[in-house]
Amino acid sequence: MKRLTLFLVALTAAVVVSAQYYTDAVNKDMLHIRQARTLQRVHINLPEIDGYTPYKADLHTHTIFSDGHTSMESRIREAWADGLDVMAVTEHLEHRPHEKNLVKYLKGYTKGAEAENYNFVSKNRPASGADIKVDLNYPVEVACKEAKKYDLTIIPGIEITRKEGEYSHFNALFTTDNNAVYAPETIESIRNAKKQGALVMHNHPGWTHKDMKITKFEKTVYDAGLLDGIEIMNGEEFYPQAIDRATKYNLFVSSNTDVHYASSETYGLHNSLRNMTIIYAKDKSLASLREAVEARRTLAYSFGTLAGDKELLRKFFEAAVSARKTIVDYKGRTEVIITNNSSIDWLLCREGEKMVELKANSSIIIRFSPSKPTTFTILNTWCGENEHLTHDFKL
Repeated sequence: MKRLTLFLVALTAAVVVSAQYYTDAVNKDMLHIRQARTLQRVHINLPEIDGYTPYKADLHTHTIFSDGHTSMESRIREAWADGLDVMAVTEHLEHRPHEKNLVKYLKGYTKGAEAENYNFVSKNRPASGADIKVDLNYPVEVACKEAKKYDLTIIPGIEITRKEGEYSHFNALFTTDNNAVYAPETIESIRNAKKQGALVMHNHPGWTHKDMKITKFEKTVYDAGLLDGIEIMNGEEFYPQAIDRATKYNLFVSSNTDVHYASSETYGLHNSLRNMTIIYAKDKSLASLREAVEARRTLAYSFGTLAGDKELLRKFFEAAVSARKTIVDYKGRTEVIITNNSSIDWLLCREGEKMVELKANSSIIIRFSPSKPTTFTILNTWCGENEHLTHDFKL
């Protein structure tokens, strides 16, 4: 019996080992840990609306070409793995702290090269475009080349990063020549971007501010009609008042990572989908994406919260969630199965009752009584500073 027991233990150990490892095809003495050998992409299910396809985009990113801490190739690969379809390249126009290190590293390869323009922001230098000695279009070239491997669409862009009393940053999207954007005056840089057909987005409008009041400089930009969009979510920041501002100024809404380090540091640790600007477009060509953004067919997603235009939010929810009646008892009470066919969780609440969570790609059963309301407030949706979407499940 003892021998049999030892045999079974040994057999079990062998099974465990074989389940964890496999022998290398060339070197018989080398084992490999048995695990996924390829990059795994997150699939994000979102509903189509009015015949338009939802494309998951990040319109604010950084790499070592400005002040990010990963390569462009790594950023592209990461975006694909995170489930994105579209990524904008928005390196800082005036702030590139890695530049001085790169020039020092290349000493001997680049005769007389000096990093003269690595931080216009803090120095507040009245420099001209001639002072910028790097090719600001090159990051876009690198991104487009790498993105072909992953069928990812790249939106060319640049981030205008100045301090006008308080920091005011703007992303120029769909640029054609980043080298022609810079001007000594911030507003002239924005105008230079607009001259080449770029769409301009106000970035993180509450960052470093004491409140959400529009600063004197920002008011000049708004009143001049130079803006097309606004970030209502940036990383872990959410600005509900910016939704109303988007409505007032007819701006598209967006939610972006403004990623500098690996996205997993912010979203992986929270087991959360990364920030996304959901763009409803005919396809993911630059022309179609631009048309959709200009038409304001965008929604903003961040950490389980979905925000934007009320009508578009309503269509999204109604396309994602369905309900069917199952049982009606002798008291007239109805049981309804509510199904969520999207990757977005929903927080539903009837007046006077506890919140109900409808998880992504799942179903729940809710009992309806003739004496109770059938209208729910979807608490994790925002269509205004103090307004959530409501939905009536009455069948």
